[in-house]
Order: sequence, then C-alpha cells, then structure tokens
Amino acid sequence: MKTVQPVILCGGSGTRLWPLSRGLYPKQFMDLGGDTLFARTVARASALQGSLPPLVVCNNEHRFLAAAILQQQGGLPGRENAAKARILLEPMGRNTAPAIALAALAAQTALEPENHANPDPLLLVLSSDHAITPLQAFIDAVEAAAAGAEAGRLLVFGVPPTRPETGFGYIRQGEALGPDVFAVSRFVEKPDADTAQSMLDQGGFFWNSGMFLFRASVFLDELARLAPEVHAACLEIHQGREKDLDFTRFAEEPFSRCPSISIDYAVMERTDKAAVTPLAASWTDMGSWEAFYEAADKDEHGNAGVGDVLHIDSRDCYLHSEHRLVAAIGLEGIGVVETADAVLVLRRDRSQDVKLLLAEMKRRNRPETDTHLRVYRPWGWYETLALGDRFQVKRIMVSPGAVLSLQLHHHRAEHWVVVRGTANVTVGDNDVLLQEDQSTYIPLGTRHRLANPGRIPLEIIEIQTGSYLGEDDIVRLEDTYGRVKR
Repeated sequence: MKTVQPVILCGGSGTRLWPLSRGLYPKQFMDLGGDTLFARTVARASALQGSLPPLVVCNNEHRFLAAAILQQQGGLPGRENAAKARILLEPMGRNTAPAIALAALAAQTALEPENHANPDPLLLVLSSDHAITPLQAFIDAVEAAAAGAEAGRLLVFGVPPTRPETGFGYIRQGEALGPDVFAVSRFVEKPDADTAQSMLDQGGFFWNSGMFLFRASVFLDELARLAPEVHAACLEIHQGREKDLDFTRFAEEPFSRCPSISIDYAVMERTDKAAVTPLAASWTDMGSWEAFYEAADKDEHGNAGVGDVLHIDSRDCYLHSEHRLVAAIGLEGIGVVETADAVLVLRRDRSQDVKLLLAEMKRRNRPETDTHLRVYRPWGWYETLALGDRFQVKRIMVSPGAVLSLQLHHHRAEHWVVVRGTANVTVGDNDVLLQEDQSTYIPLGTRHRLANPGRIPLEIIEIQTGSYLGEDDIVRLEDTYGRVKR
C-alpha cells in the first residue's frame, strides 16, 4: 500500500450531545473517562502501517484542545507521528468539501524531501468523532480500499446496516471492481423509517460512514471539474495561508467567500469515479445520546449508566452523571444527562431533537449553549465556583510548564491562593514563588502573570472583586500562545 496521509476533520459542533458537548467544547474533545473521540481517531490512524503524521482540520476556537491531545498521543508508543501533526485552522465552518480540499493542497505542497518518490499520497479522510471496533477491521478495510484508490477511484467506506436507521445516508452497491471494491450505484439521503426498512430488506445497501480514501490529485481534479467555484476559492485560500506557531492559518475574508458544501454534494454524488469498500465493523458516528446508549454496556433490564447513577424499577434508560448522584424510579426509555450547570431529560426516541432545544436556547441567548462552567485554555482550564454582585470565585489549573499571558484588568482586582503546586507570580515589577497555602493580591490596573514552573499541575483559587467581571476585561500585553491583544 502506498503512503497514507490521514486527514482528520475536527470541525463538528456535536449539538445533539448537549449538555456535555458545547460550542467551545464539542463532542470530539469531550472527556470520556480519560479519553476522547479525537484521541481515539488519532490512535486509529497511527495504527496504519506507513501512515504519515496526520493533517488535522480544526476550528480556530478549538486549536489548543486539538494540539494538547496530539501532544499527549505523541508520547505514547507507536504514536510518535501524532506530535508531528499539522493543524489547519478554519476561521469559520464551510463544510467538508473545502476542508478536504485545503488538506489535499497542504498534502501536496508540504512534502518532506524523503517523500519525493511519492508526491501524491493517498488521503485517508476520517471524522474525529466516530467509534469503530475492532481496530483490525478498520485496518483491513483501508488496505482493501487502497487498490481502488491507487487506480484513480474515490473510495467511500460503507458500513453494513444492522437496523433501519433514519439518521444516516445510504450507499447502494454496484458492480464489483476488485476484491472488496464496488462501484457506487447511487447515494440515498437520510430516509424515512419505511424506506430504511425496505433497503435493509433488499440488501446491497451500506450506511455512508463519511470516511474516504483517494489520491489528493484525483479529488482535486474532480472538485475542479464538478465544483469549480469551490476549487478556485480553496486555491486562493491556500495561497494566502500563514504559519502561526504549530498552526496553519487561513485568512477570514477569502474563506468567508468560499461556498459551504459537503463532499457528498460537491463531488461524490456527481462523479463517475465513486466506489465503496465495506467496513465490516461496529461503527457509529456518536452523534446522539441514543448512539451513546447503543454503545454502552447495559444491565439485564437494558439500562446503561455512566458515573454516579442509581435506578429502581426502570428499563431501557440511559443515565449519565458528571458531578452528582442521578437517581431514577420507574422510568422506561428515558435519557438523563447531568453536568455542573445543566440537566437534560428526554425520551430516548427523541435524541435527534436535542438540536431543536439548542436552537431555542440560542434564541434566548443562553450561555450554556457555548461554554461549560469549566473553560479550557491553552495553558489549562478554569471553572467558576461562585458568582455574585461584584465578586466571582474561580478554580484555576495551570499545566506543568505552562504560563498565562501578561495582562491587566481595568475593572477588577484579584486575590490568588495556591492550593496545589508551585506558582511563579508576576505582580507589577515583582516576581515571587508561592507554595501551597500562600497567596498574593493583584490591584486593579496592575500588570500580572501566572506560571507553573513545576512538574505537577498548579491549582489556585482566584477571588475577583470589582464593578465588572467579564472575560473581555483582559488587556494582553504579552502572550506565549500568539493570541491577539484585547
């Protein structure tokens, strides 16, 4: 098999997984017991023999979440390539066709000298939020699809359906083109229940996994032929790219003019080069709470539980606790998801409708649509413990070796108390090391900075007092992470 360039699409928002998934903390980065769907995707790509460091296409707001996970993965045996990943930053969402086109252009123009013998690698396009088991089935499918891709086909991976699912698109299998490679007879939009059952009864249909394998040049040529306005826009965007630390940035103005369209509509449903390879594995896009229920272990009554949960006389329920006990009595077919600031209760058969709830919350300008009480930053995270008139209390965690920006506030003063680790604190012109149980005071308008020089996470309690406590009252004077001053 030729060299494979994994392309991981990481721009989804996961709105149907609220309240765990939020605008600034989408489902691919959600903590699933010390793991994330994005990390699992990176590990899956790393398991392929001869795969290159991945290209990650990521929303600008999520760049440090993606970078931190890639660094962690790069420290694991067999996944060294993860730390060498390149991250392409989208200033806004434009769907999958532009994202894949920019990745294809990046793969063609950033080749290392040792890869000159292979100037046109196979692009393996993966979504960052899928669950696939067993791993060997995934590897086998990629190897089977490689022959078709090398011959100039655009391969999509099709999952044999196990139920009449209405939440997925379908692919009808055509003539055989080789071992485990078939022409695509047609694509089918997400069907109603009767149509889905009919396709299941007929056979010869696959779920459309949204994962692809093709040569970069073949995809770009077909994009230029079938969607020339998208191809031209992506060429302009790519030519204006800029390097920023470990990221590749694209200018917002030309990006905003690029048509927003999926790879299916732009290319796959219109090309005569489409082919499908079966992915004989347990697969789900983890796009709803029903998908999480299906993937979870269940008791003898069909109940699935995550976290501190207790149920009596209940059947076929999904109970998910993040912070406190969730207890249920006499429920059937119900889902409950608890977080620190919100609780979702729904019928399991309405899990696709969480997006309707989010739309209503956005209409009402509810902050819970975008952020958790815990907010992640490139240096660690903070969470709000208490908020009142003219005061706010936060818990702040700074990763080992990380440093916050040198900043000041016009409307608030701050007290810091170290509860774990060692803090290197700058206040005005003074630098001091603080140990556990020691504290400092930052007067309003005073420049200050917090850093963790130690090898363990630094935790502090921050007490803010003042007339305005919003996050936009930050004037950054210096910043390690290249964030704009505001």
